[in-house]
Amino acid sequence: MSASTIQDLLPLLQMPSRYLGCEINRVKKAWHSVPLHIALAFPDLYEIATSHFGIQILYDLLNDQPDILAERVFAPAVDLEDKLRRQQIPLASLESAIPLNQFDIVGFSLLYELNYTNMVNMLDLADIPFLASARQGDEPFLIAGGPCTCNPEPVADFFDAIVVGDGEVAMLQMTEAWRAWRRASEPRAALLERWSRIKGVYIPSFFDVDEDAGGRQGVVAKRPDYSFVEKAVVSDLNEAPFPRRPIIAFGRPVHDRLRMEIARGCTRGCRFCQAGMIYRPVRERHPETVVASALQALQETGYEDLSLLSLSTGDYSCIAALINRIMQAGETSHVAVSLPSLRAGSLSPELMETIRKVRKTGFTIAPEAGSQRLRDVINKNISEADILETVENAFSLGWKLIKLYFMIGLPTETQADLEAIVALVKRLTTVNGSDGRKGRINVSVATFVPKPHTPFQWAPQIDLDTALDRMSWLKANLKIKNVQFKWQDPRVSRIEGVWSRGDRRLSRVLIEAWRAGCRFDGWTDFFDYERWVAVFKACGIDPDRYQPDPADPHRPLPWDHIRLGVGRAYLIEEYERALKGRTTADCRTGNCSGCGVCDFDTLKPVTYGDHDIEAAVIDPLDAEKPPAAASATYQVTFSKTGPARFLGHLEMVKVFIRAFRRAAIPIGYSHGFHPMPRLSFSDTIPMGMQSEEERMWIGLTEAMAPQALVSRLQQQMPAGLAVVGCRAQAGKKRPDRSDPVPYRVELIDGFFRQNDLDWFRDQQQVTIARKSKKSAGVVVDLKKAVVDLRLLNAREALMTLGLDHHLMVRPAHIMQTVFKLTDHQIRTAIVTKRKATHV
Repeated sequence: MSASTIQDLLPLLQMPSRYLGCEINRVKKAWHSVPLHIALAFPDLYEIATSHFGIQILYDLLNDQPDILAERVFAPAVDLEDKLRRQQIPLASLESAIPLNQFDIVGFSLLYELNYTNMVNMLDLADIPFLASARQGDEPFLIAGGPCTCNPEPVADFFDAIVVGDGEVAMLQMTEAWRAWRRASEPRAALLERWSRIKGVYIPSFFDVDEDAGGRQGVVAKRPDYSFVEKAVVSDLNEAPFPRRPIIAFGRPVHDRLRMEIARGCTRGCRFCQAGMIYRPVRERHPETVVASALQALQETGYEDLSLLSLSTGDYSCIAALINRIMQAGETSHVAVSLPSLRAGSLSPELMETIRKVRKTGFTIAPEAGSQRLRDVINKNISEADILETVENAFSLGWKLIKLYFMIGLPTETQADLEAIVALVKRLTTVNGSDGRKGRINVSVATFVPKPHTPFQWAPQIDLDTALDRMSWLKANLKIKNVQFKWQDPRVSRIEGVWSRGDRRLSRVLIEAWRAGCRFDGWTDFFDYERWVAVFKACGIDPDRYQPDPADPHRPLPWDHIRLGVGRAYLIEEYERALKGRTTADCRTGNCSGCGVCDFDTLKPVTYGDHDIEAAVIDPLDAEKPPAAASATYQVTFSKTGPARFLGHLEMVKVFIRAFRRAAIPIGYSHGFHPMPRLSFSDTIPMGMQSEEERMWIGLTEAMAPQALVSRLQQQMPAGLAVVGCRAQAGKKRPDRSDPVPYRVELIDGFFRQNDLDWFRDQQQVTIARKSKKSAGVVVDLKKAVVDLRLLNAREALMTLGLDHHLMVRPAHIMQTVFKLTDHQIRTAIVTKRKATHV
């Protein structure tokens, strides 16, 4: 796909910045300068994909190799998919717009089973055969990784190879094997043979499928030396790569902040939690490494928020010292720290007080169950007193909102357990905040889905009618003041459960579901349960065949050949302890639970205890800063052209704020609980319009030479945004602007007609209605709004609007009215706001 073709499509899309591919810190290598081309594919929208930490790691890791080019490709939204199909344009990478089928390797990140239909859709848009058995010659090798690969069988037929475990370890070994294979000029199958020798790499074609007498499908190795696959493991997280310059996404990514992984693995032993089992053992990153890496990445990105990632961040052994050290920088450079995965009781009031020094970030607690009995069954190991104390501390320190997560359908759940959820929430609503007012509580509830490689993989999932009844009961009984109830549709959970426990028979179901129109099934607006029911029926597959068999935990399972370290005997024992309501201690603080993951030689828990973090870590953000009040004001002029015209105003503002931070320009901040940069713009131009000259005003905490400001800021600008001037301004009041506003309009599709212009000039009045925020609409007389309108040729026109009207009516409204243009013609037109000197 050529860049010009992409540019032609962008004006027609709802959110075009998803597809620009020119973000700060993205890597773009010359295609012909490297031998190996890898596409990192994520089967969901840009906002989700750019927030995935695994993609960031692999992107940085691969592009750090001089002979590898790695580019990104994400699931197109439905509006782009429609246009790609209509114009027969293949799906292409973001960075270079290279069709996906021209890459050597396409690697999918599989995080959620209900994204599988998006994966199939992307392959179809890229003209890549779905099944590995159908690909040959120079067609791309398809590989996959991510948590869904702990049961790869439902999608095994699609992939040449599947990475199980920590991808950083296996990926570089796989690329080295590819180089050796290419040098040897071997057939396609020879690369699979090379890959099969790498720990953590599963080659589905090296296994056959078989059914037992009960119709349960399993896999059988074709050769005795490759009968199972052990996961790849990073034994020392300090040696694992961390993205030094992560891409700064456009738009509104779900995690619009710097994300720093401080630990991998969890020892809590929650019996429902797949991640807690498959990522064992716990491996902490050294706190000094965390601080140094985080501060460097903050400088390279300009992010204002830092999220410390772990399955249970509050369990990080020296979390207090770590946050205190980071906040030394954060308090003066306005960096807020959030801990997205907290357990009740794991945060002290002192630590919460430290976090709120910059601004209060989100606060989420996951009790999972309402009663202590059921929390013991699932081995949650927190008490109601822990939950109450944590909420009391949060509200007393100024938090206004707490989010609580629960599940229904957990093993042994009864009506009393549902009533305990309501009772717990009611008790929490009695807690007063720091101002004496009650805080707000968001309660989110989902249906429990049994997952492979957990003690509950043998627990049945509750039937749909029961799940709907229980969810309705909770919804009715949680209509409480200051409580908002959110729930995930149990129908979504039912389909998720089938795919999480499925086998290779589902590959045909997946293709048929895609053909039936299934897309973005994890999104409420797109999920269609009846469509899925019809597809299963048409394929002759009963979803209930994938219900676990609690009576026979020794029966073979479709994923038995995937070895993740936790032994089957341990999982069976934990399941039996659950049914008896017996808990298992955290092996971080208690005795070894004998799960089988550690060999205590090369693989064992890594923690740092109450470690003192060296104060000598170089921290450019921690220098003494001037007071927050602005001491110098500047007017900065800039242009917005090319790809930048597809940035919305708020996107552009965010780009500038982070550019100031990366450039170490001492911008001032307001006071209060949520300090904001002292930055304002002259007006807002609509997305899609270019401008030769825009103005903004910034307040700095210290004076600096205008040219130095321009030079430093311009180095941080993405394509299309250019800083063209700066001058100091006396006082805080903006200068009035009285000049008319000139525009140039170029049609890409269609022509201007002189007859239409003559008609407009002959009219005494030409009115259009414009919507207003304050009223149903306002009527604008275009004859009064337009100072000048003339044609340069059949495709180009010049227009000048009076200052009083240029925010009330846009050039597109005028041109469409005067020249009777279609929506398509005006949306694809290039409208440029020119310098006032052009009038």
